[in-house]
Amino acid sequence: MKNKNDKLARKYFKADYDQITSAQQKVLKHFQQRSHISNSDTENREAPLSFGQRLADKVAEFGGSWQFIIIFSSLLVVWIVLNSYILMTYNKTFDPYPYILLNLVLSLIAALQAPVIMMSQNRFAEKDRIAAKHDYEINLKAELEILELHEKLDFIIHKQISEILELQNLQEQRWQELNKL
Repeated sequence: MKNKNDKLARKYFKADYDQITSAQQKVLKHFQQRSHISNSDTENREAPLSFGQRLADKVAEFGGSWQFIIIFSSLLVVWIVLNSYILMTYNKTFDPYPYILLNLVLSLIAALQAPVIMMSQNRFAEKDRIAAKHDYEINLKAELEILELHEKLDFIIHKQISEILELQNLQEQRWQELNKL
């Protein structure tokens, strides 16, 4: 098996089997076995998400939506109107104008929301890297299959050309024999 692997690796990758990447070795294995890479990839199966991962995904999904922007903007307007006009008339504002409490709340939300969104994005980036690696392997195997098909077609064409030449030689000999008669 090692000899066949080395032979295929040299043929398609111009290197020994031990010198090619693990992705190329995986592709060669599936190429030899005539099996599908797309059905065999167990790396793409998702593990169950932890509570923190599910929460990060929900926060990122909600924090990046128009619904969040509209609700958040509405709350800011209510806060400002409540403190600037309504409660000011009764002299009982809990956060008077420069809105220091509001700034604190906004800073806390931003400080907590940013790392949670980054966790979600990092997880999706890892999934994208795995998908890209899998796509590379599928494309590489398809390329090898196409090369093999070209070789088979070339073999068939050369065989047909040689058969045609043989038939042509036979016809020429027969014509010469007929011309002699």
